[in-house]
Amino acid sequence: MAIRGVSKVIIGVRDQDRASRFWSGTLGFDVTTDASYGDEGNRWVEVASPDGATALILSADPGDLSRFPERDGLPTVNFFLYADDIERTYEELSVKGVEFPAPPTKQPWGWWAMFLDPEGNRYALQPRDS
Repeated sequence: MAIRGVSKVIIGVRDQDRASRFWSGTLGFDVTTDASYGDEGNRWVEVASPDGATALILSADPGDLSRFPERDGLPTVNFFLYADDIERTYEELSVKGVEFPAPPTKQPWGWWAMFLDPEGNRYALQPRDS
């Protein structure tokens, strides 16, 4: 009975519709759940990574909006995303309007890039094998 991986990660967003469009329409994630719950008009919006291994919960709960402070060009979320070909992914997403502060660069630990979502969150992107 070992832990086998990460199932879901919460991302705080101000606009669930905009975030859902970004993650599904721009990045290719699948919207797996978009359902109302509770009496206050809350929504559970969940998108699954293209490999199906991880779900992101796009939460509008104000308590979920916290993130790491912006410093030295580092990510503001506490997880990394991966792509098979980071340079090709950079080119494809840049054409779609995704903002990258800089092109992919080789660091001592491997290739790396960073991109922003419409909420201002900054994500690290690496090849799967890094």
